[in-house]
Amino acid sequence: MDAKLPDIAVAEQLAARIAAVERIPPAVRAKCEETVIDVIGLCLAARNEDYVWAALNGWDDNGSCTAVGHKRTLSAAGAAFVNGTAAHGEDFDDTFEGGPVHAGAVVVPAVLATCERHGVHGAAALMGIAVGIETMCRLSTVAPTKAHKAGFHPTAIYGASGAAAGVATALGLHKQQMVDALGVVGSMASGIIEYLAEGTWTKRMHAGWAAQSGMRAALLARAGFSGPRTVFEGVHGLFHGFANTLEGDYGALTGDFGTRWVTQTLAFKPYPCGTMTHPYIDCARRLAARGIKADDIKEMVCEVGEGTVHRLWEPLAAKQTPRNGYAGKFSTPYCVAAGFVRGNVGLIDFTDQAVKEPAVVALANKVRYQIDPNNPYPKNFTGHIRVTLRDGSVVEERQPHMRGGAHEPLTRADIEAKFILNARHGGYDAARAQAALKVAANVFEGPIDLSALRG
Repeated sequence: MDAKLPDIAVAEQLAARIAAVERIPPAVRAKCEETVIDVIGLCLAARNEDYVWAALNGWDDNGSCTAVGHKRTLSAAGAAFVNGTAAHGEDFDDTFEGGPVHAGAVVVPAVLATCERHGVHGAAALMGIAVGIETMCRLSTVAPTKAHKAGFHPTAIYGASGAAAGVATALGLHKQQMVDALGVVGSMASGIIEYLAEGTWTKRMHAGWAAQSGMRAALLARAGFSGPRTVFEGVHGLFHGFANTLEGDYGALTGDFGTRWVTQTLAFKPYPCGTMTHPYIDCARRLAARGIKADDIKEMVCEVGEGTVHRLWEPLAAKQTPRNGYAGKFSTPYCVAAGFVRGNVGLIDFTDQAVKEPAVVALANKVRYQIDPNNPYPKNFTGHIRVTLRDGSVVEERQPHMRGGAHEPLTRADIEAKFILNARHGGYDAARAQAALKVAANVFEGPIDLSALRG
């Protein structure tokens, strides 16, 4: 055996921390309940979208589990994949600002599908969702921004581990099985960010793929399949492979796990697009509300964090004229222009037609960026737009944080209202939307059963 291997690996420390969790604090339970409501609403919003149908029809694996909003039932892995893809597909899902990662769209589908398949009670599902989200979010802070820089999607990479931890917890796996689940899922993690090149669909499936991967790894570990205990810090481990580093802060993952919960800081999105664009959209909307006219604008300069540039700003000409609606979600120039011209940004603003609107395109071509070396990204998402008008005058707007995040959270009423709007967008009438909300809001009250959300 290599003498350099640790006596106690990071995965073993994490498993011990998870095993020591006896109760979920009320604030964390409330956040998990809100996350389930948000995720199920997002699945309903996307239920008729072409990429969701492709995900459903491309999964040749029927079973007893619910694909939210569809009559066809799937295996647990299939339901986790389809629901995760739907929940993340419109980029309207929760965000952990320290990562950033989208935890709900991975962990909730994985745990609920597994629990529905195996008849697990809601109390165990709650514990699994809380542990899975906490694990995924903390993993994203071990080496922040480095996975993105290496060309990988953190939600996909760290999500697989989070889903494995969540499902293993819900199923009651013991510590060694938890370590094996984490070790196994490291070889299932995947997700490159080349979708940015042309706005193709692969990012949408990253959450679903991570969800089913975590579920499969936990079941394999329960059956006795072993995985490397040095999956995280090993010389060929997760962080070496996906973040190009062995120097991560593993204390951020294990140090106070179970005594301080980052889960309760999850942010819920008011806009269906890349999270880091949100403060800039707010700034743009306020600028328009001040009576500034698009034709009077010479240029709009956004001060940004360097870590956002390669995904949301470059190549600048392509971001100023996104080639389709999905690409528009990852274009700060388009999102800023849409918010300014239309007064808001919603699901209807990311169609292939919407991103071609001449007035919005004209303004987007006036939007550029300037890197602010003091920008706090990824610890906090801020916004700043400096507008130079044709008469030479300058007008500015700042946003100190993301609305919906830890500094200005959405209320439970806000999240339920968002659910209803999403369900209606997906084709549900008012009565059916309210009935679905009742199911989502009470999912932890008995054995997990999502059958009322079919069709």
